[in-house]
Amino acid sequence: MSKLKTLFGLVKIFLPEPFVEWLYRGKRTVVAGRVIDAKAQAVSEAIAMMRAIDDMPTVAESRQQLLDTAQKLEKPGSDSVGMTDIMLPGADGDRRARVYTPAGVSTNAVGPTLLYLHGGGWVQGAIESHDGLCARLADLAGVRVVSFDYRLAPEHVFPAAVDDVFACYLALVEGDTELEVDPTQLVVGGDSAGGNLTAVLMHDLAKACKPMPKAQMLIYPAVDARMTSQSMMDLKDQPLLPAPRIAWYLDLYIPKAQDRLDPRISAIFTDTYASQPDALIVAGGHDPLWDDAHQYAENLRAAGVQVELLAFPGQIHAFMSLTKVIPQGNEAIQKTAQWLRDVFEGR
Repeated sequence: MSKLKTLFGLVKIFLPEPFVEWLYRGKRTVVAGRVIDAKAQAVSEAIAMMRAIDDMPTVAESRQQLLDTAQKLEKPGSDSVGMTDIMLPGADGDRRARVYTPAGVSTNAVGPTLLYLHGGGWVQGAIESHDGLCARLADLAGVRVVSFDYRLAPEHVFPAAVDDVFACYLALVEGDTELEVDPTQLVVGGDSAGGNLTAVLMHDLAKACKPMPKAQMLIYPAVDARMTSQSMMDLKDQPLLPAPRIAWYLDLYIPKAQDRLDPRISAIFTDTYASQPDALIVAGGHDPLWDDAHQYAENLRAAGVQVELLAFPGQIHAFMSLTKVIPQGNEAIQKTAQWLRDVFEGR
């Protein structure tokens, strides 16, 4: 592939949306009747130019790639949002956390709070890779956001991450941290692997008969490790999150002898739906996890749980962290922030 073509592919993702829509007129990818967003297609093609679908990086390279992408393509939060780094308990010692507070909101005092769990396939991702998203949610929703840095595989395989999240949550709601947190004013949420960890936390809390949060927020969650859904098959070659990369994440995260249908891995198999709190679920139609999100929403609703499903049929995985180049990611953040406001205001 020529350097000029690669350069144009990278430049194209930053062009104004109407121009990109014009460039792709009649050329947009359609999957199961869902037409991809023009900017999402431009991003997908740019990624395809930079890496082959079955070309797996080293773990270190993978982590750096995600951080670099976030710094280049994610809009930063407002300067009015305060950021304070603290330590919070994990299952095997204290872990890093960052508290985001919009103007007029206390860092430590009790009040509406979002505990956020970053994505990254349980292998990559960190507070820094989701800094902009957390800061913008804090600003737009007017709530405190606590981003928690759980342990990553392959250094710490399952169940290290889920145990860390459970330990952190209990410490927060039981008053064992410097933050004052009331579970009736707490929402837990995350994206991708963080959405998985959120769903697993709901299962663990129900099984342990511990207080549930006020609500849960699942952003394109990975809840079914079988990788057999229709959207997974239809979008197995989607450049941003192809099936080989998902399989690579799972292989690094899950010990070989571990049952992948365990609800602490595949939360879709939980028997605790009826005990769970209200949920927001975000899904992208050109994300292999589209069916994961829809099936989980359907299961919650069947158990009587109130679910708001924000479906973006033209979007790719991680689009809410690509807001410099995908305008619809900004729309999704705004709608998510409004949902948080409504939850905390009892609407």
